[in-house]
Amino acid sequence: MTINDYFHSWRRPGPHPPGNVDVEEGETLDYISGHYRIFQYTKGHRYSTDDVLTAWYGTHWAPRVERAADLGSGIGSVAIVAAWRLPAAHFCTVEAQEASVRLARKSIRYDGLESRFTIRQGDLRDPSILADVEPFDLVTGSPPYFPPGTAMEAGHPQAIPARIEVRGDVRDYAAAAARILAPGGLFAFVFPYLRRDDAERAVRDAGLVMLHRRDVVFKEGDVPLIALFAASRAADFPAHQSCVVEPPLTIRRGDGKIDPEYAGIKVSFGFPPGEVSPGPPLPRTPE
Repeated sequence: MTINDYFHSWRRPGPHPPGNVDVEEGETLDYISGHYRIFQYTKGHRYSTDDVLTAWYGTHWAPRVERAADLGSGIGSVAIVAAWRLPAAHFCTVEAQEASVRLARKSIRYDGLESRFTIRQGDLRDPSILADVEPFDLVTGSPPYFPPGTAMEAGHPQAIPARIEVRGDVRDYAAAAARILAPGGLFAFVFPYLRRDDAERAVRDAGLVMLHRRDVVFKEGDVPLIALFAASRAADFPAHQSCVVEPPLTIRRGDGKIDPEYAGIKVSFGFPPGEVSPGPPLPRTPE
């Protein structure tokens, strides 16, 4: 196999994975961080900007991370990006859908992360699912956004729970995070901007305190669609700890080009910065 070190004139950072895992019918194998790739169903749930921003936000604000967990981990997108950014950390993921767990296991093997990952199939609402492990310095999650009956369901059955609250909601994610957070640990998650009050209430009810929030605007001038949140155990902070609401993050400017700040964030999780010129042909590295 030949490894493509470059995307046009931009060189991919980070280690080369071992690979050697076959793409099956109905699947794709796509770049996600540097040379790391992820297996996805062609017509099923596929990773999104929401996922990579969740991983970036959690790894950005967590004080230090030796152990990390990802709740409702799906195909493993948030955890894989976080693992690329935290090369010494060990990860535990929890996902209920067998189809998504199967894809995640393939990606972990492809990227050479098996020694750093424990993948558990189960319901994050079950208190026993992670009761036998040490607490985590970082917990991430991307809860489904919509209560049943309030939004169109996805066409592929594997994608429905990623969108619709059929197996828990943001309150369940916050409660699960509170059970497994280490002292001083961070819970980072993404949720719709219009439901930010629900997210903040879920955090409070779980005995956590919100530390940071950043709204995300997908096109300059539009209303934010999602918000990124970072919370911690309330017991670890002084009473009346306030939340820092950061300036909104813009993905694309009004002219359609990548916003300069987001271009830099993309580089930070091993992705091309945006407007990358084709440039001259560049060498490939034989494996």
